[in-house]
Amino acid sequence: MSDFLLRECRSEDVEAVLDLWQKADATPGITDNADDLRRAVTESQATVLLAEAEGRIVGSIIGAFDGWRGNIYRMAVHPKYRRRGIARALVSEVEKRLARQGAKRITALVERDHPRATSFWQAVGYGLDARIVRYVRNP
Repeated sequence: MSDFLLRECRSEDVEAVLDLWQKADATPGITDNADDLRRAVTESQATVLLAEAEGRIVGSIIGAFDGWRGNIYRMAVHPKYRRRGIARALVSEVEKRLARQGAKRITALVERDHPRATSFWQAVGYGLDARIVRYVRNP
């Protein structure tokens, strides 16, 4: 039996999720703020899942299907709760949800300079697609 549960993120969880991302060493992005995360939770089609243990939020993942493919963002686990299967459980659950929406391919945005993250994604069966380069503009 696991010592954590997975659940949907709620509006009242937003500040705790932002705190988790900071503690998990996620590189801050332009959308890492309460308003944008709350919008993802309440207004978008994105799936924002959390792992909860001992009454606190210890993991997160965002999955979104754009009608073409599934995308995974912001998979993070609190350092004190790593190596317990939380990340694998979050990925598995969001993959199931994306597949139910019609996703036939799922991509994960992973920071290249975080070897712990890149090795995790390889361990769960994701391969680096060297053909793709991500271009970004913040309008």
